[in-house]
Amino acid sequence: MSVCDPSTLPDRDPQPPAPYDAILLTSFGGPEGQDDVIPFLRNVTRGRGVPEERLEEVAHHYRHFGGVSPINDQNRALQAALRAELDARGLDLPVLWGNRNWDPFLADALREAHAAGHRRLLAVVTSAYSSYSSCRQYREDLAGALIETGLEGELVIDKVRQYFDHPGFVTPFVEGVREALVRTHDALAGADDAVDLARDAHVLFVTHSIPTSTAVASGPPDAQLGEDGAYGAQHRAVADVVMASIGSSDGPTAGSTSGAHGASLAGVPWSLVYQSRSGAPTTPWLEPDINDAITELAGRGVKAVVIVPVGFVSDHLEVLWDLDEEALETAREAGLHAERVPTPGVHPAFVGGLVDLVQERLAGHTDPVTSSAPRSRPALTALGPWYDVCRPGCCLNPAMRESRPAVAGLAP
Repeated sequence: MSVCDPSTLPDRDPQPPAPYDAILLTSFGGPEGQDDVIPFLRNVTRGRGVPEERLEEVAHHYRHFGGVSPINDQNRALQAALRAELDARGLDLPVLWGNRNWDPFLADALREAHAAGHRRLLAVVTSAYSSYSSCRQYREDLAGALIETGLEGELVIDKVRQYFDHPGFVTPFVEGVREALVRTHDALAGADDAVDLARDAHVLFVTHSIPTSTAVASGPPDAQLGEDGAYGAQHRAVADVVMASIGSSDGPTAGSTSGAHGASLAGVPWSLVYQSRSGAPTTPWLEPDINDAITELAGRGVKAVVIVPVGFVSDHLEVLWDLDEEALETAREAGLHAERVPTPGVHPAFVGGLVDLVQERLAGHTDPVTSSAPRSRPALTALGPWYDVCRPGCCLNPAMRESRPAVAGLAP
């Protein structure tokens, strides 16, 4: 196994700050009813040659929830929370919202911004990590929306840095894992007073699987970040921070835990697993699948698992289906106690962290809060803080031969 070496990352000097006049909350999108499901899935898979029968298989997951993806209401809640936090800090910045794959589409959000007189937008993306689908594709779609609307030269769009190791993103997971392990301890103690979480429990950090070739290409092309590229290295680094913090009373992610429970949380084993694999069976994707991992742990005598959706910012459909339906059922069938940790959602630390990222880019301009010196750029791992603007060739999609358009502040 190759070793992640943060020292190989190119220089990461922050970009000069800029006077933004609006925030663009940028997300994936999802259907709002049964009639939307197949058209939405066609948008998601456009150009990939996915047969209709495969779309119908995936549509079953959405139809289970009435054809309504929870991501839309979650984004509405996040939009409102960001507005409230910006107001509380005295920042007069409207928060617009646009999606890649469903209404409100990015092009519509850009038209709305331009009509309102905004000219410089800062995109806050609901994706924390580096890969083609979680970063570069968003930048390409923003560029495509500028071309579609004819607003190139009229609007400038920059994007906040990837925030996988920002305290605002990590803190909710630290709290969630700590609380889930305490509940696990208490549940196991009901059947056996001699509970040892380091022996009886296992923490499964889970994220979306992607093709192995895409993972290798994630991050700057000249960085040596291990066999799974920046995508794997970033997730493992965050998991390390979470597990080091759950029993700690010090540091930015510390929390309250009773002494007995705090001692028992030390040394609980963990691993990184994956969910939502798709594509041809002959194409290698990141493994192991969470269901396979749960079955294997049960065979080793583990009594409980804590499932941590560390790759996601909200409890959208793939969390509710792949984890709450499938993974928890696998755990039940294997006779394991299972706890699923919440995603950040609108946790105050997460919302505040996103506004911190906005203020990083406002620093030094007409921001009434940060009127002079640039703000610090906090990061809890050796990999961060990540770039304000991704490096050339970062997170290429090996399956795509043609270059996609670039956009100011989002150069590929």
